[in-house]
Amino acid sequence: MNVLHMKYAVEIANAGSMNKASEQLYIAQPNLSRAIKELEADLGITIFRRSPKGITITPEGEEFIGYAKKILSEIDEVEYMYKHRFEVKHKFSISVPRACYISDAFANFSKQLLKKDTEVFYHETNSLNAINNILQADYKLAIIRYAEKYDKYFKSMFESKGLKSEKVAEFKYSLIMNKKCPIANKPEINVSDLNDYIEITRADQFVPSLPLSTVKQEEFDKNISRRIFVFERASQFDLLSKNTQTFMWVSLVPDHVLERYDLVNRVCENDRPVYKDVLVYKKDYVLSDLDNAFIEEIKKAIERYKKF
Repeated sequence: MNVLHMKYAVEIANAGSMNKASEQLYIAQPNLSRAIKELEADLGITIFRRSPKGITITPEGEEFIGYAKKILSEIDEVEYMYKHRFEVKHKFSISVPRACYISDAFANFSKQLLKKDTEVFYHETNSLNAINNILQADYKLAIIRYAEKYDKYFKSMFESKGLKSEKVAEFKYSLIMNKKCPIANKPEINVSDLNDYIEITRADQFVPSLPLSTVKQEEFDKNISRRIFVFERASQFDLLSKNTQTFMWVSLVPDHVLERYDLVNRVCENDRPVYKDVLVYKKDYVLSDLDNAFIEEIKKAIERYKKF
């Protein structure tokens, strides 16, 4: 069955006349009549009755026209969906670690979305998912966080997967805790001071080519006996604000976040590893205007909150 012939039949039914339909379709009447006869032969039914007074639709024809209209409508929807629905001129997509300074930069970046037809995807996740988002889910950018001692592992993986990397920030973790935490006002805080408190942390660390058990052993202080693993950043701050026995290691934190949750940001005097946040994207990808605008906001955020 020819879909074009189906369209002809619906047009004839709507016009109520073969002549009018041929004019509207810009097709000669003999050709239109021939197409309808071929359609009727294919279906084995009579759609229209011809008479000197014109044409009428048979009961079978009425039933067929009803189905034909539904089919043609669905075809139109499919064509529209693939021709127009995904025609987004401006698109930004990034996966990031759960970091306050990045979230703050993203909020400021969102103020620049002044053009129509813009889609933005912002995904807070771990390094493995961030990389897979670029390789498999068509995300354009990622910010990957890892301890400096794992630099060779990550650089090797970036190279093997055709990814380009650029350092965004380098820092040592500091502490945040409730203002009422018993050690919040100590002149100096050492790692040993944390042993009696509850650490809030993430359980999704990832280092390529290393077992997760090895990474956890190196990342987690064995002297901390109570630990809560939380994967959602807002819940981490809710815990810190309501439980004075908790603490968390963090990167750069804006003052307004500390004030919102009644927290303090303290330096731990013991030697801590250096961490890197690295921007990653495919080697053949050219950064867009939106990408560059976001990167600029990241730089501004680092300057604002790098006191620790």
